[in-house]
Amino acid sequence: MSILSADNIIKEALDMPENERARIAESLISSLHKQPSREIDEAWHKEIERRVREIDSGEVECIPWEDVRNRLYSNANNEA
Repeated sequence: MSILSADNIIKEALDMPENERARIAESLISSLHKQPSREIDEAWHKEIERRVREIDSGEVECIPWEDVRNRLYSNANNEA
């Protein structure tokens, strides 16, 4: 029987495929924030409303995900 420790769990998790590591990370992070605060929820609600107004008014223009992804990959390749 193996002894469970954070180091052992992390080592095993790092050997897993990326999608499995992402599931583990999401689950662990979610467990840290069981009850979101009302202030945080209200702040996010206001921020979302502000962003929607900016998009609806034409003040900002959305960029398609494909363009953003290509730009990110291009920047990452240029830095390597």
